[in-house]
Amino acid sequence: MGALTAEAVGDPTAEAVEFLHLYHEERRLPGVAARVAGVREEIAVTGTYRHTGDELTYGAKVAWRQSARCVGRARWAGLKVRDRRDVTTVAGMARELAQHLAVADNGGRIRSVMTVFAPDRPGVGPRARIWNDQLIRYCGHRLDDGSVLGDAAQVAMTDAVRRLGWRPPAVPGRFDLLPWVLETAYEDPTLVPAPRELVREVALAHPAYPWFARLRLRWHALPVISTMRLRVGGVDYSCAPFNGHYLGDEIGTRNMGDGDRYDQLLPVARGLGLDTSREDTLWREHAALVINQAVLHSFRSAGVRVSDPHTESELFMRFCAQEERAGRPVHGDWSWLNGSVGWAALHAVHHRYYDPRVPNPNLWQTGRAYGAAGVVSATLRQRHDVAGRGEG
Repeated sequence: MGALTAEAVGDPTAEAVEFLHLYHEERRLPGVAARVAGVREEIAVTGTYRHTGDELTYGAKVAWRQSARCVGRARWAGLKVRDRRDVTTVAGMARELAQHLAVADNGGRIRSVMTVFAPDRPGVGPRARIWNDQLIRYCGHRLDDGSVLGDAAQVAMTDAVRRLGWRPPAVPGRFDLLPWVLETAYEDPTLVPAPRELVREVALAHPAYPWFARLRLRWHALPVISTMRLRVGGVDYSCAPFNGHYLGDEIGTRNMGDGDRYDQLLPVARGLGLDTSREDTLWREHAALVINQAVLHSFRSAGVRVSDPHTESELFMRFCAQEERAGRPVHGDWSWLNGSVGWAALHAVHHRYYDPRVPNPNLWQTGRAYGAAGVVSATLRQRHDVAGRGEG
C-alpha cells in the first residue's frame, strides 16, 4: 500500500481505492467497503470525490512522509493541516496565507504547516493559484547596467509583478519583499502586499569574524513553498502551500552562495583574506563553510528554528529505519537528500533508493504560473468560464 505503479497513476478510482484502504488500515478504522463503494459512485457521477476532513489531514501527512525530495520527513506526523477548501476568493486566500505565516512562525519555533485550498476540477485544472514559488521571496531588480540587485532567481517574478502594476521602492534594495500574485477560477491575477509585520528576518553575523555583519546579509525565517501540488488518492490540490523549517545550507550554500542567487562567496573569501586567484586553494568551499556557520549561529542566536545537515541526516536515517520496520518503502531522490556541506560524512549519502513507483499520496513541484521570461499564462478564470461556473 501507499505507492502506485506507473500504469495506475492518473486513474482516480484506482488511486482512491488504494488510498482509502491505506487510510482505514493505518488509522485502524472500520467501514472501508462502504466508503469505497460511496467514492466509486461519486467518481462515476462527477469524475471526482470529496475527502472528509480527516482523510485530507491524513493524506497530507502521508504525502509529506513519502515526499522523495525532503530530508525532514521524520516530523510528518506533526504536520498541522489547515483545511481551507471552501475559501474561493482572492481576499479569502490572502487572509488565510497571512494566518499561515502567523501559525507557522510560532514565535520563531517554526511549525510545519500546510494550508489546503480547493481541489482541482477534473479536466479543467486548479481553482486557485499562487504565482510566487514561496510566500516569502525577495525581489530581483534589473539595473540599467545589466546587473541584478537582490535575488537573481526572482527577476522574472519581479518583472511579472511590475507588469501587473506593482511599483518597486523609490530606492530598491537587496531584500525588498515581493508582493503576492493570487488568482482564482473567477478572479484575475491580483497583487496582494506580503504582510511585512508577519515576516521574521534574521540578520547574519559570524561568531569569529566581526566584519561579516558589515556585509548586511539577512534571510527570512520561514520557507513556505507555494507551488507544490498535493495529490491524495487521485485528487489534485494544486494550491496547498507548505512549510517545514530551514536546513542551514539551503540558505548558506544555495541562497547566499550560488552565482545565480546572492553570489556571496567572493565577498566572504575576500573578507577572510583567501587566495582567490586559483581554484585549487578551495577558497569557494572555505567561504561557503563560513557562510553556513554564520547562518546557523545567527538563527540560533535569534531563537529561530534551523537544522544542520549532520543532525538532519542522522534523523532521516532513523526515519528510514522506522519506515522499513513498518513495511513501507522509503521513496527518495538521493541528490536532494544530501546537503552540500560535509556531504561525504552524512549518513544518508550511503543510502540508496530504488523504488520506482509513484507514491500515493504525494507532493510534487508544479512550477510557476508564468513563463521563464515572465509572460503571464492564460488565467484560471478563462479556463473555468469554458467549463461553467459550477463549484462541483
